[in-house]
Amino acid sequence: MPALVEVEVLRRDLEREIVGRRIKDVEVTNARNAMKVIPKHGRRKEFQALLDQAKFEKVDRAGKRLLLTLDTGNVMMVDLGETGQLLKTSATGDVETHTHLVLTFTIGGQLRLVDPKPSSEVFVGSPDEIATHGYDSVPGIDPLEQQVTWPHFSGMLEEREQPMKDLLMDEHFIVGLGNLYSDEILWTSALRYDRPSNKLTSQDVRRLYRALIETLQESLKARGTSWGSTAFTDLTGVPGQYQLELKVFEREGEACKRCRTPIVQEKYREGVTYLCPQCQS
Repeated sequence: MPALVEVEVLRRDLEREIVGRRIKDVEVTNARNAMKVIPKHGRRKEFQALLDQAKFEKVDRAGKRLLLTLDTGNVMMVDLGETGQLLKTSATGDVETHTHLVLTFTIGGQLRLVDPKPSSEVFVGSPDEIATHGYDSVPGIDPLEQQVTWPHFSGMLEEREQPMKDLLMDEHFIVGLGNLYSDEILWTSALRYDRPSNKLTSQDVRRLYRALIETLQESLKARGTSWGSTAFTDLTGVPGQYQLELKVFEREGEACKRCRTPIVQEKYREGVTYLCPQCQS
């Protein structure tokens, strides 16, 4: 599932590839699940009319949602959910089975939404409608957009009084980290997943905040992490490369890159978490 980093990779790709392009044709496929992708529109023709002949002017991001401004004054919101994927392709390329939306440009190919589940959602409306539905709101800190001082961050940790991994995966605290990035950030900051957030020293907080920023920036440079059965790809279908840099996630039995102790897997909620039992405390 695309996390915050992967959505930012797509935002930058979209800004480069589709801004200034005009839509010539809009197709919502006839597959039964296609209408699940545009649930607030109800009728396919209504949705298509809102995009027909429109030009993309700007690409923004609100947390994990993409907000694409059109020259009509409307905004196209894209939430990729757990399994959605955006692809910029040629107009003659083969259409994948789970393609639900195809935008054909007057010049320069197509933009396609592919989703096998589907779990993604697309909505086109005025800025006021976007706000009414809460699509432009971000419940927690967006670490790629917001600069937070470490003393303020420390105060937020003390207020919550939660196990560290619970807090990192809470979208109302920090947006879009997920399981993988939470494990990597905790290893980098040398903190256990079950360490209470209100029991951190000032040194712990500094390490944690630095680990948060550095991990996300390193993943951005590697153009995201591609992992699992629905691995992330960028707008051109190329996988990210940060999975090659992972320190603990799904590295059970491998030597810790700091202390050489074998990485372990422990039960966490309905799943598992990965850590070094020696150097995370």
